Amino acid sequence: MPFSHHSHSGQFCPGHARNTLEEMVEAAVAQRMEVFALTEHMPRHDEDRYPEEREMGLVYEKSQVSHKTYFQEANRLREKFKLKIQIVIGFESEWIRPGSLDLINISLQNNDVDFFVGSVHHVHTKPIDFDQAGYDAAKEVAGGSDHQLFGDYFDAQFAMLQAIKPPVVGHFDLIRLKSGDPERSFREWQGVWGRIVRNLQFIASYGGLLEINFASLRKGMTEPYPKDEIAKTFEIMGGKFCLSDDSHGVEQVALNYHECIPYLKRNHISRVHFLESLCENLAEPIDSRFPSTKLRSLTIGELKTLPFWHSRNMPCSPSGLDNN
Repeated sequence: MPFSHHSHSGQFCPGHARNTLEEMVEAAVAQRMEVFALTEHMPRHDEDRYPEEREMGLVYEKSQVSHKTYFQEANRLREKFKLKIQIVIGFESEWIRPGSLDLINISLQNNDVDFFVGSVHHVHTKPIDFDQAGYDAAKEVAGGSDHQLFGDYFDAQFAMLQAIKPPVVGHFDLIRLKSGDPERSFREWQGVWGRIVRNLQFIASYGGLLEINFASLRKGMTEPYPKDEIAKTFEIMGGKFCLSDDSHGVEQVALNYHECIPYLKRNHISRVHFLESLCENLAEPIDSRFPSTKLRSLTIGELKTLPFWHSRNMPCSPSGLDNN
């Protein structure tokens, strides 16, 4: 697919990713992508650092400086590659505790952003996708079962959605990654499914985009985020979808996008949306907070005609990377 609304580089996401930001953009150009969003993580509180970040001595103050440098570099690259690709600049937010809202607002107020991705990577302040130990710790706090943890995850997600109404909702059902049965149907747990429907209804009500995130496939799962049953439900609600590779290195740019058209077809999704920044067309703004960022869409038929699908370089097999 020629659009991605979620990516990371080793330059600004040390430990989790690799390659420079410019190398990531170059890879997107080589894949004949048309829109590539840059969304490095926002700074987090010091108590929420991952082990490798602690080893590097990465504290909040240093993260703030790096975050500012990231936006400067992103704008340089947008200008450098403007004739080859549309670069949309944002960040991935973190919802960990009530104080996360203050940090999100700092990122929004102190930087010129086109949009942001709203994600939940922690439940009960424990990271649920970093390693099994973190997931198990969160499950213990939740009461000891996947069922209870899933419910708490979607409650935390709902709190995030209400507080910040993210233009793009990241990896909606990330919670299944480290669970005992990541392919389990959510419908089996009525309380969990009710929370999912509630969250989807809220996203649809404010016009948020639900990303179809193909990172789950490189991690061994059989369906992208969100699972088919969630995608079908959101489509029936009139919800809008966008596409993301959630790349953490050049080998992951557009990885597994060959699964895109089959996913759209089996879930009866007739249209996908994408963002453009600083454009003069008559498309609607994605959000009143970001008036220069426009929302456009294509039908599946239009999608299939784009040059991307004919690129010999389109990756279609899992890479050796194992990053989040």
